[in-house]
Amino acid sequence: MSKEVYLIVGLGNPGEEYAHTRHNAGFDTMALLEKHYQVTLGRKMLQGLLTEIPQEDRKVVLCAPQTFMNASGECVAKLMRWYHCTPDHLLVIYDDIDLPPGRVRVRRGGGPGTHNGMRSIVEHLGVQDFPRIRVGVGDRPAGQDLADWVLGRPGVEDRPVMEAAFQKAAEAAVDWVAHGIDHAMQLGNQK
Repeated sequence: MSKEVYLIVGLGNPGEEYAHTRHNAGFDTMALLEKHYQVTLGRKMLQGLLTEIPQEDRKVVLCAPQTFMNASGECVAKLMRWYHCTPDHLLVIYDDIDLPPGRVRVRRGGGPGTHNGMRSIVEHLGVQDFPRIRVGVGDRPAGQDLADWVLGRPGVEDRPVMEAAFQKAAEAAVDWVAHGIDHAMQLGNQK
């Protein structure tokens, strides 16, 4: 009998120039999941970097898409097909400008909002109801270009708040695998 697959995808842009930008909150959270599970996202496959973590009754797959953010859905759709994964077994972690810096929100589903990576995933999957963890990066100051804001790095004063958010998001992802979305929402949505 094949094991159920739990697919955790952290969104970001590949390349050193984008490392630790606001838009790469998903990648920064994935780094903590790698530490937690003591693995490395070392396998290039299906337009992503991934690793499989066999557990007793299930398989956890971690993936950082290597498409650019706006094409994240290409990688996610391929993963879903490859692993015969249902939408309720997909968890996407990404940055959200509509939440204050450091706030984490775990949701069962919903629309993509203004996030181009999520928009791409919804378009490629044809569904929008799949679990997600939003990591708040705050909205841009008045007059600043949105792309410049999300592709910028948080200031030194915001870094500890963001590190705590990545940790909380990673813990919620681990909880989702172990206990399901309702439990992860209780854990992750506490202030």
